Amino acid sequence: MAESGRDVALRARTNVTRRLIPYLLFIYILAYVDRANLGVAKLGMMADTGFSDAIIGFGAGIFFLGFLVMNIPAGFLVERWSARKLIAGIMMAWGVFASMMGFLGMHFLGALHVTMQFYLLRILLGIAEAGFFPGVILYISHWYRPQDRARAKGYFMLAQPIAIAAGIPISGWILDRIHWLGLPGWRWVFWLEGVPPFIMAFVSFWYLTDRPQRAHWLPDEERTWLIDELRADEALKVKAHRVSVQDALRNPQTFLLIAVLFLIVAGNQALIFFLPSITNTMKALPAGLRQIAAGLPYACSALGIAGNGIWTQRSGRLRLHTALPVLATGISLALAVMARNHAGAMVALFCLTGLTAQAYMPAFWTLPTTLFGKSAAATAVGLIALGNLGGIFGPWLFGYLRDVTGNYSAGLWAASGCMILAGLLATRIQVAYAGENDARKKLEKDSRTVAQL
Repeated sequence: MAESGRDVALRARTNVTRRLIPYLLFIYILAYVDRANLGVAKLGMMADTGFSDAIIGFGAGIFFLGFLVMNIPAGFLVERWSARKLIAGIMMAWGVFASMMGFLGMHFLGALHVTMQFYLLRILLGIAEAGFFPGVILYISHWYRPQDRARAKGYFMLAQPIAIAAGIPISGWILDRIHWLGLPGWRWVFWLEGVPPFIMAFVSFWYLTDRPQRAHWLPDEERTWLIDELRADEALKVKAHRVSVQDALRNPQTFLLIAVLFLIVAGNQALIFFLPSITNTMKALPAGLRQIAAGLPYACSALGIAGNGIWTQRSGRLRLHTALPVLATGISLALAVMARNHAGAMVALFCLTGLTAQAYMPAFWTLPTTLFGKSAAATAVGLIALGNLGGIFGPWLFGYLRDVTGNYSAGLWAASGCMILAGLLATRIQVAYAGENDARKKLEKDSRTVAQL
């Protein structure tokens, strides 16, 4: 008796997840550590370089200028060339530029003023890393049906809170304990955390597979099932005229998603880069607990991402699972400001903020590849990822408000406002065209009928 189509489907999805997601998760952790370790390294480098909070905030944000350069090209390279080669090349480049941050102020970087060196290296790091996230988002869509993508992306996006929760204490330990060759710890933070991505670039080139058609590690029947399912989904998008570059540019939802992401990233990135500094001012807590408090919200964030990803897959309500966590984050931040004189309450509210701050991602980043296919999906993902430019505005504004007011409350209020506005805009997202759900259900029914024959 032939094996049921349901068993083949389950095994195919399980094998793809086991093969790809743990590895993609690991290399994204490396990327995010190199992006965010500035928040810890600055505690040592400010005294050596003379940087103010505003300079650090602008440098943290200027990283996102790279997204102007590489977002859309990365999507097209994944769609039309090779995700495996692109990811390997990106990792090699970001490993080099992340490590070069450790040479700030040295003759190695020439006669440029140290502030200009800092800005230049952050821009180059942003350009090097910018294509990674949109490239992987499209890469996942080559391996998962739309109804399976939210959970897969949820697992992948666990990298962000894990990188912060583990990276902050590790970076703090390097900062305090590693002073080899008489050099300050902040330089070793960049060097020791910049080398691993460079090494893993060669592993990525060997390990990753571009598309199911080349997945010799999948049994024939599982590979055939997956290819057929993905082709059926593409057929729906072709019929709905959502596969060309022009289709993505004409759709108002593309620009609504850019605005939503800009505001979310502005609030989130400000908090990521300045949370170690905020907790460092909580003198009522011992120094060790202050470091733990800086990472604890992101341990909670891992639970939020995983839980919302699973919940999204079960309900299919992408708009709800995008808007609700973002609104909750804005409210939690506002309450944290009100509790600023109570260290324990602030830590608890930051943990609640962490639980919801990034929980939107599995649902949000399933939207572009659900709405679009082929070149339209590559264009939409690249354009929407331009919302990451909020990462320039948020940290700069937070640092500026800190310098002007002498405390972090005004910056937290601004971050709260960004998140609440983003959540309200997210309630206007339209997930499907009229009649699309009926067409998808009919196609799924036809696919099940064929599988049973």
